[in-house]
Amino acid sequence: MDSFDVIISPKALSQLNDYIDYLQYTLLNDQAAYNVWQDALETRDQLSKVAGSLKLCTHPQLKKHGYHIIHFMRHRYLMLYRIEGTIAYVDAIYHQLQDYENIFADESGH
Repeated sequence: MDSFDVIISPKALSQLNDYIDYLQYTLLNDQAAYNVWQDALETRDQLSKVAGSLKLCTHPQLKKHGYHIIHFMRHRYLMLYRIEGTIAYVDAIYHQLQDYENIFADESGH
């Protein structure tokens, strides 16, 4: 099994922080914010072990550019990533209910 270094882009980190801020400061739920943060860290660690084995996205443009997703272990979020050599680059983090493939394709120009 290959091991991957995982690089979280500034955009993806900002998205994650927005979700956590919403939980903490809008819903006033510190525990939920902490749990999502911990889940993100655990998902990142899991990605370092399984990045090469997860299927490509179904969206034609994202598939063409080699994007995959990994779902958070315990929450309804996901990381959108691509692989270059032994590095998995997480370019975005979304809630599963968002139309993340089309949103990301539109935002990134893919």
